[in-house]
Amino acid sequence: MHNRMMAHTVRNDLSEHHPLTPNEFREHGHALIDWIATYRETIEERAVSRIIEPGAIRAALPKAPPRQAEPVSDIMADFESILLPGVMHWQHPAFFGFFPSNVELSSVLGDLLSTGLGMVGISWEASPALTELEETCVDWLRQMLGLSPAWRGAIQESASASTLIAIVCARERYSNYAFAQGGIRQSAEPGMVYTSARAHSSVGKTAMIAGFGMNHIRIVPTEPGGSLDAKVLRAMINEDIARGARPAAIIATTGATADTALDNIDAVADVANEWGIWLHVDAAMGGASMLLPECRSGWEGIERADSIVVSPNKWLGAAFDSSILLVRDHEHLTKVLGTCPSYLRTPTDGKVTQLRDWSIPTGRRFRALKLWFLIREQGVDGLSKRIRRDLVNARRLAQLVEAEPEWRVMNKITLQTVCVRHEPPGMSGAELDAHTRAWVQALNESGKAYLTAAKVDNAWMARVSIGVLGTEWHHIEKLWTDMRVHTAQHARLALAA
Repeated sequence: MHNRMMAHTVRNDLSEHHPLTPNEFREHGHALIDWIATYRETIEERAVSRIIEPGAIRAALPKAPPRQAEPVSDIMADFESILLPGVMHWQHPAFFGFFPSNVELSSVLGDLLSTGLGMVGISWEASPALTELEETCVDWLRQMLGLSPAWRGAIQESASASTLIAIVCARERYSNYAFAQGGIRQSAEPGMVYTSARAHSSVGKTAMIAGFGMNHIRIVPTEPGGSLDAKVLRAMINEDIARGARPAAIIATTGATADTALDNIDAVADVANEWGIWLHVDAAMGGASMLLPECRSGWEGIERADSIVVSPNKWLGAAFDSSILLVRDHEHLTKVLGTCPSYLRTPTDGKVTQLRDWSIPTGRRFRALKLWFLIREQGVDGLSKRIRRDLVNARRLAQLVEAEPEWRVMNKITLQTVCVRHEPPGMSGAELDAHTRAWVQALNESGKAYLTAAKVDNAWMARVSIGVLGTEWHHIEKLWTDMRVHTAQHARLALAA
């Protein structure tokens, strides 16, 4: 790499460099598209991940930026030799970790087009198409999920950003718009945020960013199956009110992070409506399943919530970043987030949607293009068929696990994630937890598949998150074989020790 850099530096000392021309971009762009297409075609030939020592990639990169221009071909060569070995292949059909982060190639085209246009949506006038396509695609998704026209929304950077906005909206409702006065610190009645231990870690983080201290974030126990216990929630709220606090927000979950548990939205909404508490539903993962009418009982009562986040960049297939925050009271949202400096005022103010008033950043990319391409190229029926496939495969895997001695399914199969544990005779407690984490790590290091482990109710388990675009039943069968091989090997080693 360094020899090429030196040689190219000499060339550029002798001639003036120019920006990449459209013709040069066309040449390199065609080559890059070919590379991506080949990568997707041959991805199964790769290990899902490779063992990389921390700092190894950074050590292989120059410590200082190049002073002179380098050829794109050299940049791509270094990408393949230095960076690619450290890439986790999330689109690999043997990737079963974290959550599906599907990227349909049609969505890639929309993302490329957005970047190529290079526009910044700071106002409707800055690009009417950006604003109005986003409004259209968000409303398409609303309809796809079976939600009423009362909901409106915008695309956000992430589910965490959406949750932050929801909690800020909740804060301003409870405090009667304290942001326009002295902030919530001046309130004599501290606001409380309620969620469950199954909720995403971003809930606590965003609540703190929004000004709620750790002592004002209440973790509500769950019922068997993982749903937030609405009876305990009500008791907690009564207790907090009695000591002079006020409930500000409840964060419910449709598809919990570790085990995809579903909260009983209707029961939680009963509690929220009793005190006028802002109810936010994190459906970042599970929202995609609501394309299927047969799954919508999983968020019965959703029309009584105040806000919802759904992330098409997860199971649905849109390229990251693409999370949608939907609200029922958009006037409250825009009052909290709205801004109109003199340099952004236009004759259309008051006549059009200004998306800067729907998000924390003032500007935004033309993100709706990747949703537009995805929904049109796949169709609602195509997207629904793939989600049904994953749900069926999750249930089939759970049946295999339950039929095998020494294996146990640890969660209720509500979505596409199957949480399992191998329990050798005589192994329990900390020893069993260590066994679980060890065999998952060994399987991951083999490169044959990738799983993540998680701790729920004080017990470690292996999560099999099904949903990559190319994952079919034969991939899951192979995973099941590999899981049994690695657990047997590690159990023998543990017994020998």
